Amino acid sequence: MKPFPQRRYGLARNEGGEPGKGTPPRSLVLALVLACASLMVLDQSGSVLDPARRAVGEVVGPAQSFTAGAVRPFVELPEWFEDKDQMRGELASLEAENDQLRSQVRTTDLDRNRLAEFEGLTAAATDLGTALVPARVIGIGASQSFSATVTIDAGSSSGITPDLTVLNNDGLVGRVLRVTSTTATVLLVVDPDSAVGARVAADMELGFLTGRGDLGDEARLDLELVDQTVVPRERDVVVTWGSRNGDSPYLAGIPVGEVVSVYNSVRETSQRAVIDPFVDFAALDLVGVAVPSGTRSDRAVVEADGSLR
Repeated sequence: MKPFPQRRYGLARNEGGEPGKGTPPRSLVLALVLACASLMVLDQSGSVLDPARRAVGEVVGPAQSFTAGAVRPFVELPEWFEDKDQMRGELASLEAENDQLRSQVRTTDLDRNRLAEFEGLTAAATDLGTALVPARVIGIGASQSFSATVTIDAGSSSGITPDLTVLNNDGLVGRVLRVTSTTATVLLVVDPDSAVGARVAADMELGFLTGRGDLGDEARLDLELVDQTVVPRERDVVVTWGSRNGDSPYLAGIPVGEVVSVYNSVRETSQRAVIDPFVDFAALDLVGVAVPSGTRSDRAVVEADGSLR
C-alpha cells in the first residue's frame, strides 16, 4: 500500500511532483491583490484613512523634526565656518576703519592749527619780504643764564645760524642763541635779559623792550621810549625797530604786542609802557627762522614771495 502523499502548506509542487521552493501559494497572492485594491479604493475616498494618517503623522512628525534638527548642524557646519571666517574678516576691517576714524578725530584740531600756523608763516614771509625756515618747538626751559628759551628742531644743516630772528604767525618770538647740526636754542623776547629795539607804530617813536620772564597769560614786556615826553596810548601796536644791517638779530616791522597801560616814575622822570605780546609763549609750536633768500637747507624753505623751495 502506497503512503498517502503529504501536503506542505506554502509550497507548490513542480512538474516532477516535488514542492516548489520560494513560490507563494495562490491564495496568498490573491489576498495581497485584494488588499491593495481595497487600500486604493479607501485612499481615493480619503475619509476612512484620514484618522490613521493623522495618528501616524502625530507620531512620526516630531521624530522627523527632531532628526532634522539634530542632523542640520552637521550638514551646515562647513558653511557655518565659512560664514564665521567672512564675518571675522569684515569685523577686523571695520575695527581698523574705526581706529583710523578715531585717530583722525583726535588729530583734526592739531592739523587745523598747524595748517593755520603754516599759512600764517607764508603770509609773514610775504609781508616782511624775507625767507623763512619752518621749525617746530621740541623743548622749553632755561638755558645757562637765560630763563626763557625754547629748542627747535632745525639747526645748521637747515641753514640756521646764531642771531637770526624767530617769529610765528602772531608776531616776534625771539632770536637764535646757538645751534647744533639739527637743533637751535631760541631766546624768547619775554626773557628779562632780552633787549629788543621797538617803535610805536602810531607815531614811530623809538624805545627798548625788556621781558619779565613769564610765559603764560601773565607774560608782559616793558617799553621805555627814547623820548620821555611822549606818552603812548593804550592799544597802540608796537613793532620791532630793526638792527643796523636790517636782518639780525631782529628784522624791522615784526609785530610784538600792544600797549595795555602806562606808568610814570616821578623819581626817575621816565615813563614805562606795559606791552601785552601777541605771541602765546606757553603754546609755541610752529615757528619760522628768518634767513637770507637762497639759503641752502635740508628742508623746504618759505621764500619771500610765499612759495616753497
